[in-house]
Amino acid sequence: MNNADRSNDFLSKVLQLAVSLQASDVHASPGEPIHYRVDGKLQRESFPELAQQRFSENLSHAFLDEILNPTQLQQLNHRGSVDGAYSLDKQHRFRFNAYRRNGQTCFAFRLLANVVPRLSELGLDDRLYGLCDLTDGLILVAGPTGSGKSTTIASLLDQINRSRSSHIITIEDPIEFVHLSNCSLVNQRQVGTDVGTFNQALLDAVRQDPDVILVGELRDLDTIRTAITAAETGHLVFASVHAGDCKTSIERLISAFPTSEQDLAQRLVATVMRTVIVQHLLPRQKNPNLDQADQQSTRVLASEVMHVNPGISNLIASANLNQIASIIQTSGQEGMWTLDDSLARLWRARQISEKTAMSLARNPEILAQISRRTRA
Repeated sequence: MNNADRSNDFLSKVLQLAVSLQASDVHASPGEPIHYRVDGKLQRESFPELAQQRFSENLSHAFLDEILNPTQLQQLNHRGSVDGAYSLDKQHRFRFNAYRRNGQTCFAFRLLANVVPRLSELGLDDRLYGLCDLTDGLILVAGPTGSGKSTTIASLLDQINRSRSSHIITIEDPIEFVHLSNCSLVNQRQVGTDVGTFNQALLDAVRQDPDVILVGELRDLDTIRTAITAAETGHLVFASVHAGDCKTSIERLISAFPTSEQDLAQRLVATVMRTVIVQHLLPRQKNPNLDQADQQSTRVLASEVMHVNPGISNLIASANLNQIASIIQTSGQEGMWTLDDSLARLWRARQISEKTAMSLARNPEILAQISRRTRA
C-alpha cells in the first residue's frame, strides 16, 4: 500500500469510527490523537492497526488533497480557514472546517444526518409546521453552535418541499442537507464554491424568482439588511443566528445597524419578523431504572418560541425588548413558550437535572415557581 492509499484509508477509518460511535464531531490536529465528541463530551481515540497514535502533518496534507478542491485550497491559504462537505459514502456526509494553526492545518468534521427528521423527533412541536404556510416574513432559528439550528430549518424546508409548489433557494456554507425537488423546485448554493459571500448570494436570490430563501447564517450587517429587505418584499426567509433567547435574537439584528439607523431597524424588524425559535441541547438525566441499552439519546432539546403578534411587534418597534418574555409567558394559547417554561417541563419530567435547568434559566426564581405550579 503506497502512502496516498494509506492516508485515504486512515481518513476513511477516522470517519467510519465517528459513524459507529454516533459522534457528532471529529477533531484532527497535527501532533494530537484524533478526538471525537460523543453525547457532547470529547474523547480520544487511536488506531494501533495503522501504527498511527497521533495525527501527523503528513496526514494533514493528505486530508487536504482528499477533501479540498482547488478553490477551497486557495481560500484556506488566503484567509486561514475554509468550510466544505465530504461524503464518506452514499449514506454518510460530513461538514468540515479546515483551519491553520501555527503553520499546520487542523480539521473539524461534523456528521450530518442523511434523512431530514420531523420536528417532533427533534423535540419541537409539529404545530410549528404551520410556519410553512406563510408567504413572506423572516423566521429565525437561534441557539449556540451545535444546537441543531440547521436541522430544524431543514425540517421546515422539507415540509414546504413536500407540500407547496414553490421555488426554494438555499444559501449555505456548506450545504448540509441535500433537498431533492419534490412539490417545490429547490436550488442550493454553497458560499465559496457557487458564490463568493452570503450577501452576494442573497442579492442574487431576489432576482431568481424565489418564494422561499434560506440564509444559512446572518453574519454581518449587509446580509442582515438584505435578508430584511427580501422578507419585506414578499419572500419567506429562514435564517439562523447565534443567540440564547428570543430577546437576544432581536437585539442581535438591531444592534448590527449603526446607531443612526437603529430606530428604522426596529420598525423594519417589527414589520417582517414572524417567529423566533430558540434551542439548546442539554445533557439528559440518566434513568437508573433503565438498562444502558434502553436509554434514549443522552441529550435533550430545550426551546423557546415567540410568534410576533401585535403586542410583541409594538415592543420591538419601541425598543421595549425586556417585556417580550412576559408576553410569551402569557401567550401559550398562541403556541408560544419561554425557555424557562421548557426547562420546567423537562425538569418536571426528570429528563434534565435541577442543576442543568437552573444553569440555563433566564430567571431561576420564576423557573422554580413554574415547576412547583405544574407539579401541583
